Amino acid sequence: MHAKLVFSLILAGLVVLFIIQNVTVVGIRFLLWVVGMSLSLLIIFILAIGILVVWSLYGYILHKREQSGNKPKSSERIIACHLS
Repeated sequence: MHAKLVFSLILAGLVVLFIIQNVTVVGIRFLLWVVGMSLSLLIIFILAIGILVVWSLYGYILHKREQSGNKPKSSERIIACHLS
């Protein structure tokens, strides 16, 4: 239990350190929009989008396998159960 707490505190400290070191405002241009935000927020935002895309694609692949009659492996079902 204490190891998880220590690990969580160290991870939180590293995240705070990352945010403090990357406060530079960067401009993002996409089509007609121009947005300025901190570099650390941009990196975290892009990471979150990547996680959502991979999670969605993985769920779609599992769904297609179940529809086609190919049962997913037990490890895939366990992972999908934990993700949902």
